[in-house]
Amino acid sequence: MANAIRSVAVFCGSRSGNSPLYAEAAAAMGQGLAQAGITLVYGAGQNGLMGVLANAALAAGGRVEGVIPEFLVKWEVAHKGLDALEVTDGMHSRKRRMFEIADAFVTLPGGIGTLDETIEILSWRQLKLHAKPILICDVAGFAQPFVSGLRATVAQGFASPEILDYFEVLESISAVMARLTR
Repeated sequence: MANAIRSVAVFCGSRSGNSPLYAEAAAAMGQGLAQAGITLVYGAGQNGLMGVLANAALAAGGRVEGVIPEFLVKWEVAHKGLDALEVTDGMHSRKRRMFEIADAFVTLPGGIGTLDETIEILSWRQLKLHAKPILICDVAGFAQPFVSGLRATVAQGFASPEILDYFEVLESISAVMARLTR
């Protein structure tokens, strides 16, 4: 049976962070997607973990599709070597488009934008707008405060316990790839 996951949106930092483990994970993710024949969908940046991710996928012969708002193209942060580059009118349409073309979502370490993308895709899951897999890779413990925050919303009565079933926390890129290709 063919793999049902043909494309994965990866949310990650436009900066590299303080640990070399973050860039190693981004490179392994890009390479793993390429080797599995899964299209990488991402925010089209050339900097930070986003650039590492895309460059690794491209170097391994993978297909990479970027989605970027027009104002970031004007800031010259768009990766110029992608298989496809879609320019949107803003951040909301960028996230919507990434959602539409992805069969699953993976969160790697990143900043406010990465957290925003992850929260929005979780919110859409809670609203029953999709049932696509949401995988959070806990590179070097990066995801623990985020996951603790989600658990706190449940503990304080602001969210149903079922929200904790909407995502999976995985400890490594190899575990993420095993989940995507099973």
